[in-house]
Amino acid sequence: MDEATRNWFDAIFEEVLDAMPPRIHELMEQIPLHLEDHPSRAMMRELGIRYRDDLCGLFTGIPITDKSLEQSGVLPDVVTLFREGIMRAAADEFGRVDESALREQIRITILHEFGHYHGLDENELRALGYG
Repeated sequence: MDEATRNWFDAIFEEVLDAMPPRIHELMEQIPLHLEDHPSRAMMRELGIRYRDDLCGLFTGIPITDKSLEQSGVLPDVVTLFREGIMRAAADEFGRVDESALREQIRITILHEFGHYHGLDENELRALGYG
């Protein structure tokens, strides 16, 4: 991804993030939200992903529905969004990405990944429109 595209994406990302509901901002105080161009090769192997733009985001951690006081020594929860995957998901059939489609895909991806934190699976997220 070139620098101009990354800067355009990041500016829109910040605007979308600012417009998120207060609950998302509260969650982000507990769960860091990272932004990367694409997943690492190791991550792709681990998840069985063939193309680096196939993944829009990833929640890494233990859903709140599965947490217990007995768990210790586990890595902290993290949400990571991937610019290339989000750009691909927002693109039209000709590969063009307009700002409104990108905004919507960023919003959906953020809500999708925080939905995983709340224990929702892919089918439940799809039913809510965050699939």
